[in-house]
Amino acid sequence: MSVISGIASTVVDSSMRDNVLTAAYALIGGGVFVVARMLLQEEESRAAQDNLSDRNIRKSTNFLVRVTRPFFTNYVVPIIRGKDFWDVSRRKYRRKLIAAGMKDEFTPDEFIGFKLFLILFFPVVGGLLQAGDFIDLPLVVILMSGGVGWFYPDIWMRGRMQQRQKEILRAMPFIVDLLALSTEAGLDFVGAIGKVVEKAKMSPLVEEFAQLLKEIKVGASRQEALREMAARIDMMQVNSFVAILISADQMGASIGKILRQQSDAIRTERLVRAEKAGVAAAQKVLIPLVCLIVPAVMIMIFAPMGLGLLYPSGK
Repeated sequence: MSVISGIASTVVDSSMRDNVLTAAYALIGGGVFVVARMLLQEEESRAAQDNLSDRNIRKSTNFLVRVTRPFFTNYVVPIIRGKDFWDVSRRKYRRKLIAAGMKDEFTPDEFIGFKLFLILFFPVVGGLLQAGDFIDLPLVVILMSGGVGWFYPDIWMRGRMQQRQKEILRAMPFIVDLLALSTEAGLDFVGAIGKVVEKAKMSPLVEEFAQLLKEIKVGASRQEALREMAARIDMMQVNSFVAILISADQMGASIGKILRQQSDAIRTERLVRAEKAGVAAAQKVLIPLVCLIVPAVMIMIFAPMGLGLLYPSGK
């Protein structure tokens, strides 16, 4: 009897020991899970705060970007970030974003994510409007609107780039005059650029000169900084201006004299462009003149005569 009781107690002790070990393992596993989850939540919270601060910094004037930014930055950009497949597109859009003055609004990954997001966003919005009877379009057209979503950011960026180039072209004569006056007053070229950045009204060209000064201060040569500025702006007039400055610098010619000649050339070129625009405007005016104004004048002149012939007695 004592043997049986001893065996039973041994079995009970073994069972209790297994239960205790199982409970201990479960508690340890639960503790590890809780700690890991807390660390992951902290990391996710930090990443979300970083993304939120980036979104707050990158403000856009485009309504569609402001509305959709939380979606494509949170759900599309993480899929793109770090993938080698998008390296070529990153390099291309990085240059274009700088040339359009949009480097503070988008990173290359965000711009690509915006394009990918609009491929789905446009058809979804079109489908909702179709379901609500707000529009009546074929399903094929609604699906093809995804292609419009892919190309829309490029069209918008091209418009921004062209507008920025027009502002740079408009500001060039005045800025070059200031550079010429500063160099003729005794400042070197870098000092003249600094004086222009300090005194001139803020414009895209002044911003580019400020960036040029920053590059020179961090160790880039004057020629490298000028070439980089020309590549960022991507305009024929700026490219020729930079090429002349680099050649004058290499040959040791007077920068002040070169700047004065460039200022005169830029003003002459702007006058020629204005004359061409005036001629083109005069030709465009002929279309409404012939189609609208001349018929109205003919009606005013000949309508009373026609009515007099039709009703000679005034009845």
